[in-house]
Amino acid sequence: MYRPVATAAATGGVPTDNGDYVVTLDQVPRWNDAEIRSSLEYENEDPSFSKSFLSDPLTSPGEESGSNGLASRFPVDHEINSKIYLWRGQPWNLEVDAVVNSTNESMDEVHSSQGLHAAAGPGLAEECTTLGGCRTGMAKVTNAYDLPARRVIHTVGPKYAVKYHTAAENALSHCYRSCLELLIENGLRSIAMGCIYTEAKNYPREPAAHVAIRTVRRLLEKQKDKITAVVFCTSTSSDTEIYKRLLPLYFPRDKHEEAVAISKLPADVGDENGETIIHERKIRIKPLPKKVIPTPSQPPAEVPASDVGLVQRNSSYLDTYLDPAFMSLMKDPDQRRQEQWEKTAQARGGWNCAKMLGFGDIGGPPLSAAEEYSLHSRCLAKANSLNLSEIAEMKILYRGGVDSEGRPVMVVVGAHFLLRCLELERFILYVVKEFEPLIQKPYTIVYFHSAASLQV
Repeated sequence: MYRPVATAAATGGVPTDNGDYVVTLDQVPRWNDAEIRSSLEYENEDPSFSKSFLSDPLTSPGEESGSNGLASRFPVDHEINSKIYLWRGQPWNLEVDAVVNSTNESMDEVHSSQGLHAAAGPGLAEECTTLGGCRTGMAKVTNAYDLPARRVIHTVGPKYAVKYHTAAENALSHCYRSCLELLIENGLRSIAMGCIYTEAKNYPREPAAHVAIRTVRRLLEKQKDKITAVVFCTSTSSDTEIYKRLLPLYFPRDKHEEAVAISKLPADVGDENGETIIHERKIRIKPLPKKVIPTPSQPPAEVPASDVGLVQRNSSYLDTYLDPAFMSLMKDPDQRRQEQWEKTAQARGGWNCAKMLGFGDIGGPPLSAAEEYSLHSRCLAKANSLNLSEIAEMKILYRGGVDSEGRPVMVVVGAHFLLRCLELERFILYVVKEFEPLIQKPYTIVYFHSAASLQV
């Protein structure tokens, strides 16, 4: 099915549509090759980047780049740079150990990278059905069948929403890290990765490229002895230009590119794994107070020398042992938020009927986006860990097919909601679990009130 491609065509990075040939790594432009560097100098549209190659010999590198003496967060590493490749074309044409397939939770053929299943043959889809799906941010490996590669690593990229920007960034970072970790676990050493952030999931292209490149850089810093090649594959000219512009920031090839990157890198480049740092979620552990040795004080003149040890120490003596910040009583964030909600409800001076019925403090202040996402994640994780079959059997809430426009229908039967036979917290967890597959798209709720009563 595959035949070797001419070296001249491959090294030029020409995109291909027929997918009927094999491209070896020595035909793919390496990031630190001289020819790809010269092409960047003349093709890059960033004025500051092009002018930077005409440096003033009387100006020091630090002054020219505006680094102001700041340390580089991504220093030059020629060994890592030698493992990076940039290829315009489909990853499954490459003769590498593994190629990455961006898919959905069901790992079906329709939502996979376009053309991959056709090139691999029917065996790939059959094996995917036996894996039980894949969660967002995770990865699973299968055989490659008719592809030149040895394995296919499947991963599920996140759906992007501005409201959950940080969560999407970290999920995307975890996709790239999971693929590379699976590569190492399976004894493989080279990988071709397309853009996991597909257009169907609405992820902005350039911010996603920042996440992808920096995550690969951070993992290679730790595991560079176990990986020989990482090929970034692009299928459009716009994505190619984005990678050409961003790769020098995270994989500088000389001290000049390193100095330029200091001023061009975003403020947040993630932690040691490339994930976004959330300062509010850091575990804050203060050190124990240090004992301060007090200066010896003279006892009062009227006290006999034999009674010096019985003299009562004043509070200033104890202050040398105690740190006021350590000794002060601090309430945890949940307790402070609960008190704030109660004060807000009291200020409104009304009956909190929802709380009386056991539905929580609906009248409290609205949650932030981060708090909503955190609460939803905790509830979903807890719901997935519990057996809620007794609630499902009550048929209070269940899927009822689709409506005339093809949207899923969720049926709610009020008469089946018997609070005396139901633990409300478990019911809420069941609701979260049932609605999870529907919340990303429009859906319909049908409520049946017949035979329902306030005598719950």
